[in-house]
Formats: sequence, structure tokens, C-alpha cells
Amino acid sequence: MLHIFQPTYNLSGLAVGILVGLTGVGGGSLMTPLLVLVFGMHASTAVGTDLIYAAGTKVVGTATHGWRGSVDWNIVGRLAAGSLPAAVVTLWLLSRFGAHIDARHGLTTTVLGVALLLTAAAIVFRRLILDTLGEAVAKFRPTTITALTVLLGVVVGVLVTISSVGAGAIGMTVLVLLYPKTPVSTLVGSDIAYAVPLTLLAGLGHGLIGQVNLVLLLSLLVGSIPGVIIGSLLATRTPDRVLRPILASTLALVGAKLLF
Repeated sequence: MLHIFQPTYNLSGLAVGILVGLTGVGGGSLMTPLLVLVFGMHASTAVGTDLIYAAGTKVVGTATHGWRGSVDWNIVGRLAAGSLPAAVVTLWLLSRFGAHIDARHGLTTTVLGVALLLTAAAIVFRRLILDTLGEAVAKFRPTTITALTVLLGVVVGVLVTISSVGAGAIGMTVLVLLYPKTPVSTLVGSDIAYAVPLTLLAGLGHGLIGQVNLVLLLSLLVGSIPGVIIGSLLATRTPDRVLRPILASTLALVGAKLLF
């Protein structure tokens, strides 16, 4: 088992784990492009490996947030109701047509790049989005909010299954818009919690297709598990203005690199 103690992978897992716990952003958004651009892994294998990695880190994050009482299980259930069926359908389509489309059009890399740019935009323009749409959304009925939450789960389920990106900043921006009275720390905890079954299901699906590197997965988890605990405990103490510009610019640069 000594081969799983590889400092480069362990430290990468630690850094990304801290970001996941702190913000609900950073798992797929940073780890998948890191595996592709720095470690030279094929995009599909990077996505599959990262999804299982994300499930492991988010289990720990969910336990930590749950212990602190910062998870709204009603929101988690609504998101899961949309994301899990969407992931199943997407996995079926990938198993049937994914290899052909990816070989010809670079589906995984393209979706990953677009998702990273959308994530960066969601981080940078979150306040503008909330100020512009917040008043209109506040007039929605509870049933409409529920339906929109399920729809958010569907969209994120597709994005995460193809690229491993989407459950962080994109999901968080919409959740803050739909649930403005819920503390942000609770929305972060809920976002991490519903991502557990989603990433596990999607990751297992990619594993059945043969797109998971288990040795690398274990190496990343060795670093990320303590990292996500640290990040989750610091979640309510770190101001957004410190992390947001750095994270957004990094994601935008990586997304552009993947696309162009």
C-alpha cells in the first residue's frame, strides 16, 4: 500500500479537499483539469477517477457539516430527485455513444472547459445575478421553488456525470438565489451532501465503463480526507472576498486552456 503515499498526489488531494470543505467549490473544478493538464491523464479517465474521489471527500464533508447542523435535508432530497435520474440517463448515453463522440469531437474536454468557465462566471458575478433576479425569485410560490430545485439537480447531474464539474459554484449560486433566507454555510453543507450520491453513482458508472484509476484515486484520498475536514471546520470563518477572485481566475484560465 506504500504506492498510495505519493507526495505530489497526496498534496494535490489535500489542497483540493480544503477548497471543497471551505466553499463547496473546487473538487471537480480543480482536480479534473489538474489530472488532465498537469498529470497528463485522458479526460474521461480523469473524470471517472475524480468522481469517486469527490464522493469520498464529500462523505467526510457531509459528516462534518451534519455534525455542525449545517445541512438542510429537504434541499438535499430535492436536488437528489433531479440529479440521480439525470446521471443514470447520461451514463447510459455515454456507455452507448460516448467513446465515439469523444473521439471525434472531444466531448469530455469541451464540456469540462465550458463548465469551468460557467463556474468562474458564477463566482465572479454571483452578487450581480442575485441582485438582478432575487426580487423576482422571491415572489415564486414554494412549489415553484421546489420544482426549480429539482430542475437544478437535473442540469447539475448531467454536467457532473460528463465533466465532474457543476455541483459547486453553479449549484451554489442558484441555491443562494432560490433560498436567500437560508444561511450560506447550510447551503454549502447541503450542496456537499447531495453531491455524495450523485458523484458516487456517476463514478461507479464510469468505473464500469473502465474509466477509473484506482491507485491514483487512493493517493488523492490520502491527502483530501484531512483537507476536507480542515476546510469544513473553517467554512464559516473565511471571507468570500479572499477566495473568490483567486478561485475564479484560476478556473477561467484552466477552462480557456482546455477549450483553446
